[in-house]
Amino acid sequence: MPLGPDFTPGTVVTGKWKHSKYVIQKVLGKGANGIVYLVQREPGGGRYALKMGFNPLDLQSEINVLTSLEKKEQLAGGRGISSYLKEVDDYQAGGSEIPFYVMTYVRGEPLHLFIRRNGPDWTMLIGLRLLKKLAELHRLGYIFCDLKPQNVLVSSYGEVELIDYGGVSPVGRSVKQFTEWYDRGYWNAGSRVADQKYDVFSVALLLIHLLEGEELRRITGENLPQLRGIPSLLTIIQKSERLVPYRSWLQKAVQGHYEDAEAAFFFWKKHVYRPKGRPKNVSSEPAPGWLIPSFALSALIMAGAVLLMLR
Repeated sequence: MPLGPDFTPGTVVTGKWKHSKYVIQKVLGKGANGIVYLVQREPGGGRYALKMGFNPLDLQSEINVLTSLEKKEQLAGGRGISSYLKEVDDYQAGGSEIPFYVMTYVRGEPLHLFIRRNGPDWTMLIGLRLLKKLAELHRLGYIFCDLKPQNVLVSSYGEVELIDYGGVSPVGRSVKQFTEWYDRGYWNAGSRVADQKYDVFSVALLLIHLLEGEELRRITGENLPQLRGIPSLLTIIQKSERLVPYRSWLQKAVQGHYEDAEAAFFFWKKHVYRPKGRPKNVSSEPAPGWLIPSFALSALIMAGAVLLMLR
């Protein structure tokens, strides 16, 4: 039985081993190694995301990574990256046995759609939170690798979640899954070995793509593969007005000057990020509106007390 969107809304997925039932509501996304559905657990359960794999070995590898992350987080006393892995089972349909796993349904929309709808000013906050999320993953010994807009979900408040851990690899291993535009090897900027600089490079290309997508397409269309490289990217960064706030960070990121994602995060926090509408280097928050009349009233009371003492 072919695996795909032909599992229509209303299809009941029953686990072979644990017998849990999930009713498919719609397709959330389709990637290189599987398809993700929004499902409702029955009877009377909540909504979850259910991923079915095209290849049992690939999906099992992804499940192994998530399980390893969960164990490492528990040992570290944390709960975050892999806390959404809920159940693993198989689904028998049409003579085929399809592996699947169930995870928490993350509300939000892909990064590029969020920026298109809300404007590029959000990039400063989202970039900061994305780097923090990657640094958390790296501390557990894994590199995300297949970073692209579709794998970064953003909530209405700018919270960031990484989804689709199919490309996640342990530090030092070969990158097994990537998307060309965000791949260091595609730009002749380094190897396809999973290290922290690989993910930081991908964040830089995400940003360039979001704000200077046409120019990025132009140079990839004009240049031969051997001519793609760091100089081409630095030219875009230097010439772009949209990238001015990020210029110093981007120049370091594409050249691999950050030792790790944490260093990239702190540089962004210090030199790039600033709350919307506030001048750079001003860290204090404006006084709440209620505080001004309250302060004036306190001053009047103080003055009255002083006059009474002087009588």
